[in-house]
Amino acid sequence: MNFDFDIVVVGAGHAGCEAAAACGNMRMKTLLITMDMNKMAQMSCNPAVGGIAKGQIVREIDALGGLMGVITDSSSIQFRMLNRSKGPAMWSPRSQCDRMVFSANWRAALEAIPSVSFWQDTVVDIILEDNQLKGVVTALGLSINCKKLILTTGTFMNGLIHIGSKQQKGGRISEPASYGITEKLAQAGFKTGRMKTGTPVRVDSRSVDFSKLGEQKGEDSFYKFSYLPISNKKLKQRSCYITYTS
Repeated sequence: MNFDFDIVVVGAGHAGCEAAAACGNMRMKTLLITMDMNKMAQMSCNPAVGGIAKGQIVREIDALGGLMGVITDSSSIQFRMLNRSKGPAMWSPRSQCDRMVFSANWRAALEAIPSVSFWQDTVVDIILEDNQLKGVVTALGLSINCKKLILTTGTFMNGLIHIGSKQQKGGRISEPASYGITEKLAQAGFKTGRMKTGTPVRVDSRSVDFSKLGEQKGEDSFYKFSYLPISNKKLKQRSCYITYTS
């Protein structure tokens, strides 16, 4: 394998996958580096795409040639148009997706782009010479040359997980954090800080009495996020269930 690339994308979450697809579709020699090839485009917090804010963004991504709308349509298990009680300007599409299908479809879409390559590893250093980017170094000790570097590392750089009053290092539950990039950016003069995201608990459906919950079905009509002419074939549709907590 030749380790000289036009662009290296670090992190294969939603942003990283879109970045790799965009670069690859522009026929740039692109390498997507991820810590786990089986968790590309992982829907970590919420298996929903769309809503009041993100629904607009997904449609904009689609208009620019991105793939999130296409992948969402191919993995949707429920679609609802929110805010129908208000005027059309306030309507907002939301789709619940099969998390495993979503991830698998993203990987398949990227693998179909000839100029996109993959490497399972952790980037631990950025190679700079006279303040010019030259490449990256991985945990396996591999130096990869690139002209441009796109960092889409999500929650993994020096990541911390808070569970109640306890704290542990990690990029995601049961997954390690990555170290080295933050320190290199700080050395190069970039200011770093922390941001926080929250993840809801998971409930085992076998422990739930659904007869006591309110069923919320999806729309009967077929809606799509993407305006591209893809198949209207749908996965088996599922209901959501509503309850109240203290």
